[in-house]
Amino acid sequence: MEIRIRLILLDFDGTLADTRRANALAYTATLREAGIPLSEEEYAARYFGMRCEEFLTHLGIADPAERDRLRRRKIELYPTFFDSVRLNRPLWEFCQQFRAQGGRVWIVSTGQRANIDNVMRHLHLEAGVDGIISALDAPQSKPDPGCFLKAMEIEGATPDETLIFEDSAVGIEAARRSGAAYFVVKL
Repeated sequence: MEIRIRLILLDFDGTLADTRRANALAYTATLREAGIPLSEEEYAARYFGMRCEEFLTHLGIADPAERDRLRRRKIELYPTFFDSVRLNRPLWEFCQQFRAQGGRVWIVSTGQRANIDNVMRHLHLEAGVDGIISALDAPQSKPDPGCFLKAMEIEGATPDETLIFEDSAVGIEAARRSGAAYFVVKL
C-alpha cells in the first residue's frame, strides 16, 4: 500500500523563522522596563521556546495581571526587533513547491498568534500557509502532541500522511508522540 504525504506541519520559532534574537531582545527590553534584569544570552540559553506564561512564572512573577501586562508589552515591542528575524528560505521554498503540487502546509506553534502573524507579515508569508495552530488553539504545551493532532484532524490527514518539521526538544517529542514522520531543523 502506498502512502503519500499530503500535510506538512511546521513549527514556527526556530524552524521556519529564526526569531531567537528578536524574542530575546523583546523580552529583555520588556523586563528591563519592569526593573527585572535578564540578559539576552540568559534568555536564549534558559527560556527560549517556553510559553510566555511559563517563562514569566519561572522568573518569579506570581501576579497573573502583571504577567499578562508584560506579555502584552512584549508583543508591542517585538516588531521593533524584526530586522533580526531570518526566514529558513530552503524550508519555505520546499513547502511552497509542496503546496503547488496539491499538498497542504500549516504552522503549528505553541507561540502567541499575534507574534506569529506579525512576523509572517514582516516576512511576507501570509498567503503561503493553509492554516495556523497557535497557543490559544493548543491548550497543552509541547511535548503534548495535541497541537499537531488537531491540525491533522482539521485537514483529515493521518499521521502516516503527515510530515513535521521541528527544532526544539519538546517539539521533537511532540512530533514523535503524534505518530507522524518528522525532521529536526537546526538553524
